[in-house]
Amino acid sequence: MRISMPLQYAGEPKAAVDLVAELEKAGLDTVWVAEVYGFDSPTLMGYIAARTETVAIGSAILPLYSRTPSLIAMTAAGLDDLSDGRAILGLGASGPQVIEGWHGVPYTKPLARTRETVEICRRIWAREDRLTHDGSVFQLPLPPESGTGLGKPLKLINHPRRPDIPIYLASLGEKNVAMTAEIADGWLPHLFIPEKAESVWGASLAAGRAKRDPALGELEISAGGLLAIGEGEDTKKLLDFVRPMIALYVGGMGAKGKNFYNTVARRYGYEEAAEKIQDLYLEGRKEEAAAAVPEEFVELTNMVGPESYVRERVEAFRAAGVTQLNVTPVGDNPAKLVEKVKGWIS
Repeated sequence: MRISMPLQYAGEPKAAVDLVAELEKAGLDTVWVAEVYGFDSPTLMGYIAARTETVAIGSAILPLYSRTPSLIAMTAAGLDDLSDGRAILGLGASGPQVIEGWHGVPYTKPLARTRETVEICRRIWAREDRLTHDGSVFQLPLPPESGTGLGKPLKLINHPRRPDIPIYLASLGEKNVAMTAEIADGWLPHLFIPEKAESVWGASLAAGRAKRDPALGELEISAGGLLAIGEGEDTKKLLDFVRPMIALYVGGMGAKGKNFYNTVARRYGYEEAAEKIQDLYLEGRKEEAAAAVPEEFVELTNMVGPESYVRERVEAFRAAGVTQLNVTPVGDNPAKLVEKVKGWIS
């Protein structure tokens, strides 16, 4: 088991990268750089590469609709070279709210787009031949009837440092998770409750693994949450910081009937709460929506409490198949927290 951390995309990036450099010395293995509709991930990833020496640097996530597969492959290869082989390509379909609202691109065929993008990236990095692809989403070169007819097969000019840059997929739906287990190097689930993971995703993971190429190795899983160790109510109150985030995803990331996070909350068994959170959030009553997040939901998606309890939570994530514990350390000494947990899981 390794330890990773998400870069806080809503904060001041230079200060966040300063923290990454500090935590690298404490044993941090990977940093995940989100994009959403803030600063782009690759710029920050390149800055992290220049400021660090050993930590792996992953995108979490690059939306599949905002870039062509070839550009995604070029970006990952460039980052991998400049970081001396430390890049991880985290991809995801995001959702209609962001893709159509921010990027102005139709949210169509997410599964096919994901599969074809992964295939194209690996083909580009391998450089075994000039790039051609005939899929339901992408045709390379573009057929004459769809353009000028002047397109021709090309090959990446540079030789990638690694032809097998790890690809992690962010997925939640049953079919998407099955595809992730089939074709990806790793999985980036969100709002992960280890005790409920088997009942929600077990069948999908098993179906995907049954089709998995053995050459890919075992599927890596990166999941976790807030990390804080301490006694008493002051420590427990730290969990309140994640309530607005859970409410945002379960309540606001999508519309009625088209919110993947809301669906997961329902599959976890929080049907009534999920409906209430969404109704409140979509009505603009965000504080009430955050207050409606079940205490159990908050506790089980995070690692906050006395040291013995936090160790139990870490082991619950390990037992659920998590290979990379993704933590957000909170407190006066984040480096000490990372160092302590790294000692537990090593």
